[in-house]
Amino acid sequence: MKEVKLTDRKKTIELGEKVGQLLKAGDVLVLDGDLGAGKTTFTKGLAKGLDIPDLIKSPTFTIIREYHDGRLPLYHMDAYRLENGGAEDLGLEEYFDSDGVSVVEWAQFVEDELPADFLAIHFKRTDDENTRLLQFEPHGRHFEQVVTEL
Repeated sequence: MKEVKLTDRKKTIELGEKVGQLLKAGDVLVLDGDLGAGKTTFTKGLAKGLDIPDLIKSPTFTIIREYHDGRLPLYHMDAYRLENGGAEDLGLEEYFDSDGVSVVEWAQFVEDELPADFLAIHFKRTDDENTRLLQFEPHGRHFEQVVTEL
């Protein structure tokens, strides 16, 4: 597990961009952390690293937002509303096995649908309201390589 300390929003976007540049089709990232911990900010940087020009918004009310105008498509998912079930009806495996990158927030509610290989990123607040600790937990050889390259 690798830990990174970020001191502001700009650094969060820059790290997301770097991660986005290392990803390939079919990659799945799982982001967890409290509301306001930086998950969507990180995803904005990730989209930049995928050359996606669109404005990235939180998918809280839509569950899945799709962005297709980059090097790879981005599927940004918020599974919070699936706390009481329903994930099996969304066809998440089709996204995970697709030509794009899937980012899943609140993945504990769709845990049974996740592939064996994914990159978990844990966002933690600190006493300084602008500082975040990110822990990268790779599952699978490809993601071990991604984390090494960070």
